[in-house]
Amino acid sequence: MPRPMKCRKVCCLPKNDGFVPIRRCEDKDETVFITVDEYETIRLIDNESFSQEECGEYMKVARTTVQMIYNNARSKIAHALVNGLAIKIEGGDYRLCDGKEQFCDCGGCPRHRKNRENKGESE
Repeated sequence: MPRPMKCRKVCCLPKNDGFVPIRRCEDKDETVFITVDEYETIRLIDNESFSQEECGEYMKVARTTVQMIYNNARSKIAHALVNGLAIKIEGGDYRLCDGKEQFCDCGGCPRHRKNRENKGESE
């Protein structure tokens, strides 16, 4: 019996849930689907410069799980870019950050940053 899948912590949903190429291949009506947790690994590792280990700590999963999610996401993105396909971000096994944690490992979570700023103003 396989281990149950662990829910991945995600800071927030993406502002854009999809992308369409300027010159979409007319003979291909395919869309590449990326899960929210795959998007989060790309955001943390490539955009926020997290290591895979830091990303795993933030998302509350093992580094090897992050590596698997990240590799899947990059493969899907490469397939979409090379073949001129649309990308849609949806689904996955994740839970959103509620902003109530005492410490946010990412250092850049908009919800936690806002909470810290509000606490600083009131003190």
